[in-house]
Amino acid sequence: MAETATLTYKDTTIELPVIEGSEQEKGLDISKLRGSTGLVTLDPGYKNTGATTSGITFLNGEQGILRYRGYPIEQLAENASFTEVSYLLLYGDLPNKEELAGFDRKLSMHTLVHEDIKNFFLAYPSKSHPMGQLISIVSSLSTFYPDSLDPNRSAEKVDLTMIRLLAKFPTIVSWIFKKNIGHPIVYPQNHLDFVSNFMHMTFGQRTEDVEIDAVIVDAVNKLLILHADHEQNCSTSTVKIVGSSHANLYASVSAGISALWGPLHGGANQAVLEMLENIRLDGGNTTKWLDKAKDKSDPFRLMGFGHRVYKNFDPRAIIIKKAADSVLEKLGVDDPVLEIAKKLEEAALNDDYFKSRKLFPNVDFYSGIIYRAIGFPVEMFTVMFALGRLPGWIAQWKEMLELKSPIGRPRQIYTGHNERNFVALNDR
Repeated sequence: MAETATLTYKDTTIELPVIEGSEQEKGLDISKLRGSTGLVTLDPGYKNTGATTSGITFLNGEQGILRYRGYPIEQLAENASFTEVSYLLLYGDLPNKEELAGFDRKLSMHTLVHEDIKNFFLAYPSKSHPMGQLISIVSSLSTFYPDSLDPNRSAEKVDLTMIRLLAKFPTIVSWIFKKNIGHPIVYPQNHLDFVSNFMHMTFGQRTEDVEIDAVIVDAVNKLLILHADHEQNCSTSTVKIVGSSHANLYASVSAGISALWGPLHGGANQAVLEMLENIRLDGGNTTKWLDKAKDKSDPFRLMGFGHRVYKNFDPRAIIIKKAADSVLEKLGVDDPVLEIAKKLEEAALNDDYFKSRKLFPNVDFYSGIIYRAIGFPVEMFTVMFALGRLPGWIAQWKEMLELKSPIGRPRQIYTGHNERNFVALNDR
């Protein structure tokens, strides 16, 4: 017999079905609540509200579990390529050799970006933020591909739209990087793998290949995989609520990029480096700033420690810490900001205050360190986050269409004025 919960309000009693997921997660189905009782729920920030069912990502913050399509993030980050994980998220299973080769071939056919997009950079102010550029360029892709405007097309055409975006995104990101430092753009070299091709376009020269160290390629590959999806977070929910109106994929993902820009979401790794830079400018006394973080009356917040979802530890941070150590050792970087980061990390990991509160370094802390060491300016950090999160956004958008999800339309509890009569201007 199906499990239910009983809700009684005044003279009305209703049975609310209990929905159980494949990992024994349980939730109340309140879809008929308003029709039966006239009530709606109030849940600021949707912290206790499941807006959908999904078979893409499982996350258990209390136990530090993250899985894509059932595969533990630890196994994927250690063994898979970013394109394998992208295929997994989009199509549900890891590809075999033939499927992966076909997927890579499709991507390589669409890595070039229309030459007219170069003109966009002529119009952007010289100091415009890379995220602002990314948002506008991704949204504008729909104007170059009008066949993408209707998401209710054949599965083949939807797949082409997804492939185009995934293939062109690293090219766009590299162009933004090059234009922001005043360098000529570098075109794709499709004999390279996805990550190496991106690194070539970003750090290479137009007329020659650049040799990217395998340790750096591996670290970037891991970072992209670790960021590839994270359940129904702020930006993913934004992609889906925009897509629920049947907006095209490019517009939906552009909205997700906008949500990611915020310092409470994708901008967190940028905030980490800005914090470290401020500590350096203050003299580099990490003890002083750790004490400030412990002082409840001090507004200072230690960025990059703890996580809203992970209440024990962030499994991604354990993986990327090793990659950060490898990159710093390989590059031999002599950077006072990175030295401050290491001191903060060591102190926090051995401080009872932080240990008792589970305030361990998270993935944002280490990702910023890696990107800085490789040579990305702080303003590019969130753009790199978007590059990693892209396959998750696309997969969630695709699943939303397949589930025939209704248009997103949250309710509210109105707290404004009661009805009042208009007063003429002269009488106010």
